[in-house]
Amino acid sequence: MTNTIIQPEGWAPAKGYANGVLTESGTLYVGGQIGWNAQQIFEKHDFIGQMQQALENILAVVETAGGTAADITRLTWYVIDKKEYLAHQREVGETYRKVLGRNFPAMTMVVVAGLVEDEAQLEIEATAEIIVT
Repeated sequence: MTNTIIQPEGWAPAKGYANGVLTESGTLYVGGQIGWNAQQIFEKHDFIGQMQQALENILAVVETAGGTAADITRLTWYVIDKKEYLAHQREVGETYRKVLGRNFPAMTMVVVAGLVEDEAQLEIEATAEIIVT
């Protein structure tokens, strides 16, 4: 089986990992995305801003593989501050729909002690099913 590494154009190179891996069967595994931009710079330092950027990063990987938001079948969220997440539920929903629309895949949220990038407030990984032609 041959896998294809998915790297959106213009993104800084991933070091020691892949942003996305597309299998021959069409399953796309999107590595954990955080709230930095294509050049790995944090432009936003608030939870909602970083969440929006992480979701946009996921969508960029999915679209680079030939998919759309509707192809996303699973999201796993890792957040470092449960209270911050809960305090912004309305904004979380609004921001989610702004980026991914009304596609609601299977989701899990895990509260973690920290992430590798100190500035990151959350990390989200995804799985999508892309129709391979």
